[in-house]
Amino acid sequence: MTPPPTVVVAGDVSTTPISARRGPFQPGDRVQLTDPKGRMHTITLAPGRSFHTHRGALEHDALIGSPDGSVVTSAGGTAYLALRPLLSDYVLGMPRGAQVIYPKDAAQIVAMGDVFPGARVLEAGAGSGALTCSLLRAVGPGGEVHSYEMRADFADIARANVESFFGGPHPAWRLHVGDVASCGQVGFDRIVLDMLTPWEALELVARALVPGGVFVGYVATTPQLSELVEALREHGGFTEPRAWESLVRDWHVDGLAVRPDHRMIGHTAFLVSTRRLAPGVTAPPRRRKPSKGAEAYAQRRRERDASAPADAGVGPTSGGEPSSPVEYGPVGTEAE
Repeated sequence: MTPPPTVVVAGDVSTTPISARRGPFQPGDRVQLTDPKGRMHTITLAPGRSFHTHRGALEHDALIGSPDGSVVTSAGGTAYLALRPLLSDYVLGMPRGAQVIYPKDAAQIVAMGDVFPGARVLEAGAGSGALTCSLLRAVGPGGEVHSYEMRADFADIARANVESFFGGPHPAWRLHVGDVASCGQVGFDRIVLDMLTPWEALELVARALVPGGVFVGYVATTPQLSELVEALREHGGFTEPRAWESLVRDWHVDGLAVRPDHRMIGHTAFLVSTRRLAPGVTAPPRRRKPSKGAEAYAQRRRERDASAPADAGVGPTSGGEPSSPVEYGPVGTEAE
């Protein structure tokens, strides 16, 4: 039996240095430089240092003390626009272990999942920490985000990325290394699963999510989408699932020349959302027209169940034996 995860306090508001978002540039600030062709370079300001390009060096001292949105000129005469990078800029340029959840999907998860200040959120897996940053921004220092990641190397990358963005450990974050199936806590307002087989964790979701709470699943393929939606319907303890994807296309606007850009951010993943019903309540069946697709799915399930060995389905939700979760916190903290 896997022991329940320990809880380690990640810090407090008074000692956690959240990165400054206002005022003149200071040493240690991350600054995004954009050249006349739109190419971006991100630097961390340090007195006496220089940023070297093929168009000449740019002194950090020329930026320190300047307001956000300044223009600085390199030794070669090239002008650079200097701005603090947005979270979306940081996510796309930060070091990666696992593939990141793109900003367009993270925004949908936070908005359609209704992640609010003070919420308790369960996330699996943590990946490279991209979605974690958005969740922490949404819940604030008064909330909690519990992130589970199976791979220790990915967890290390996620921790480094999150702490780099916020300037130190965030007071609301608990990072666990291990299978989310070992989570023994309940009372989560929101649960977000970015896993290969999220339908195998629905009993955990049903147990840990408060009545009325929102579950969001993030899957890459249509077979995964089908399995998750049908598993939610079969469970009966959730509202009718909603499935969608978001496509983002920029537009070229130059006077009367107004047209879509030739490139766009297309499919990255499917999102599935639903809400937990009260204990013992079963959702009334949704009236749908007879579908050959539904019949084919039911037949495939019957054939698969008939051919499956008796012990199939036993094990952790992400494959392999679940290890005892390890949780990161600042030096000197103790488990409760």
